Amino acid sequence: MNDFSFNALTPDLILDAIEALEVYPTTGLLPLNSYENRVYQFGADDGKRYVVKFYRPARWTDPQILEEHEFALLAKDAEVPVVAPLAIQGKTLHCYQGYRYTLFPSVGGRQFELDNLEHLEILGRYLGRLHCLSAQQAFEHRPMLDTQRFLFDAKTSLLKSDLVPSHLHTPFVTILEQVINKAAQKYKVPKTIRLHGDCHAGNLLWSADQLMLVDLDDCQQGPAIQDLWMMLNGDRNEKLVQLDTLLMGYEEFMPFDANELALIEPLRAMRMINYMAWLAQRWQDPAFERNFSWFATDKYWEQQILALKEQLAALDEPSLSLFP
Repeated sequence: MNDFSFNALTPDLILDAIEALEVYPTTGLLPLNSYENRVYQFGADDGKRYVVKFYRPARWTDPQILEEHEFALLAKDAEVPVVAPLAIQGKTLHCYQGYRYTLFPSVGGRQFELDNLEHLEILGRYLGRLHCLSAQQAFEHRPMLDTQRFLFDAKTSLLKSDLVPSHLHTPFVTILEQVINKAAQKYKVPKTIRLHGDCHAGNLLWSADQLMLVDLDDCQQGPAIQDLWMMLNGDRNEKLVQLDTLLMGYEEFMPFDANELALIEPLRAMRMINYMAWLAQRWQDPAFERNFSWFATDKYWEQQILALKEQLAALDEPSLSLFP
């Protein structure tokens, strides 16, 4: 199978894979918002709701997926509220007709509110507890959040795709290379820990008044600030208040190195560029062309040139600092 081989993942195959685990759906399969993998919610004859996740072929190795599962289960056992995979028939990772998949308990809830300082302080506590645990040991198989993968490799795959319009190619590549070089220069990481890796509001849910961290699919080794910076939004003063609130909870469990604040803008640049490359790499998947049709328009690339210029300026600005 190649990276895009979800075509054979029919509803019948999905149901057969679930029933192979002696879990018997009694409802239809509700697709959940995931493009990288294929994820469905359903109810079963035991009265419980489940989520089944089929991993995109060839993206992760079995040891990398199992290390994700082990990390989630370790956090859950330490009472950090993460949605962890279910062990069924003694395993968390299963295979059916070439597709690897996992079952999770279904957790519904309302979305995390970025502008709610009480929510931010609670999240800070949970991330502090998670990082206190994760700093005790490094990942062996999961990747490192580094500039090679997120900047230089991303640039290579992006430009190889031929999706950048020819008349915008020169201005786009010029600003892209400037941002990459500046971000790589500024991304100096003295210490890394195991991370959630993709901690944004869409991966946080309030379920029965309990904040839950979901989707560790991008867990990786990197600086602690990676799990914090995406919670900061608005102008500089608003970000400072949000940061202070997050760290108020975080530092109850884990000390924070203020030097990592200088990594926020390099990390933002890495996320921007890697996101473009991710779309380009997955463009052969029909789901991407259908749901991200704007990616192939001139307007999108014009906007990216402007966004990269703004990011280059942000890389030259003084980093955030903690309140005295």
